[in-house]
Amino acid sequence: MELTFKAIDEDIAGPAWAALFAAKWPAYRHWYLGDGIEARPGYTECIKAIRAHMPEIVPMYQRLCELAGGGDLEARFLSLYRPPAFVQGCSQVAWTTGEPVLMRNYDFSPALCEGTILKSGWNGGRVIASVDCTWGVLDGMNDAGLALSLTFGGRNVVGDGFAISIVLRYILEFCATAAEAAEVLSRVPVHMAYNVTALDKSGDYLTTYISPDREAIVRRLAIATNHQKQIEWHRHARATATLERERFLFFRLTDPRMTERKLANAFLKSPLYSTSYETGFGTLYTALYWPAAGRAEYRWPGATWKQSFDHFEPGERRQDYGDAARRSAG
Repeated sequence: MELTFKAIDEDIAGPAWAALFAAKWPAYRHWYLGDGIEARPGYTECIKAIRAHMPEIVPMYQRLCELAGGGDLEARFLSLYRPPAFVQGCSQVAWTTGEPVLMRNYDFSPALCEGTILKSGWNGGRVIASVDCTWGVLDGMNDAGLALSLTFGGRNVVGDGFAISIVLRYILEFCATAAEAAEVLSRVPVHMAYNVTALDKSGDYLTTYISPDREAIVRRLAIATNHQKQIEWHRHARATATLERERFLFFRLTDPRMTERKLANAFLKSPLYSTSYETGFGTLYTALYWPAAGRAEYRWPGATWKQSFDHFEPGERRQDYGDAARRSAG
């Protein structure tokens, strides 16, 4: 089981992003229409929703639609408004002893992960992010000193709202602090339940629990796995070991002997590192973001890819998850 990660550096969306979209569109089109075209909202509804909740992002959205060919279906997909449901795993923690670092594991199916790391400057500021659906954000940071990442919230509910990844894009484009991120998460509707941890360069951190059918809950929590205040989807909780991972991180954070290096290395070992690739909950990468320094690392067992705003390395890295599973166990 392999996945190729690709790092792209393009300040203004242009040929590189257009090529990315062209390469990924056939698979995304198949996914987007999986429930039938009648299940997806029309373009008018999509653009109306963006203008109502994230108006600052409209010019960027329209430019990407043009680069994608200007078609109706492409524009509806790129809005990421009421997309099909999708479920991940994931663990994340904000480390604030010393220089603030946001650490996370992204747990998903290798067959469904885009694997793009994009450095961009679409709205004046710079962003480095692991992206989904060619521009949505799974985790990332901006040069204002804000880092954030998401985990699935462990609730089997789907409603009216946006994919969380476009909301995270919006935050990184226009916010600078954890408090500003939480404000956006509290007002923009999302279509599924997610936990978003935001950490800024001052060391302030917040985790926001969001769902399509509930008011957002903002808490000063450094840890998020795959449940919110309590377990609600028990089968998913057991499959992903969400409680075990949360407890593991809690004990590490409260250990006076813990260091940044030890905690980061723990993300490459069980129970945080999962090899359940066949069920869609295997760890695809570990990401570390230092928002004050503007640097990031993407890690796998035995491999590290360092990136930063000052020294960004475009290129490709291929990851063999059979090999990764063996290294993690060894």
